[in-house]
Amino acid sequence: MPGKRPKPEEIVSKLRQVEVLQSQGKTAAEAIRSIGVTEVTYYRWRKEFGGLKLDQVKRLKELENENARLRRAVSDLTLDKMILAEAAKGNY
Repeated sequence: MPGKRPKPEEIVSKLRQVEVLQSQGKTAAEAIRSIGVTEVTYYRWRKEFGGLKLDQVKRLKELENENARLRRAVSDLTLDKMILAEAAKGNY
């Protein structure tokens, strides 16, 4: 059974922990293991959140949620438009 997903703030703090551990002389693999994630997860997180500050991560997630909401709204309106166009032609 998988555990809960970490929040973006937790991800950023774990990425910082790895940086600190590496600066203290640990290898990347040891540092990643110490935060309790796999290397694949770490590198995926670093690709997405690397170099971002906490407020930037929050804003990124807000914008992603808003973008998804707007995409759903556009697709719903496009479907409605297509239905109305078919009804106007009389091909229903």
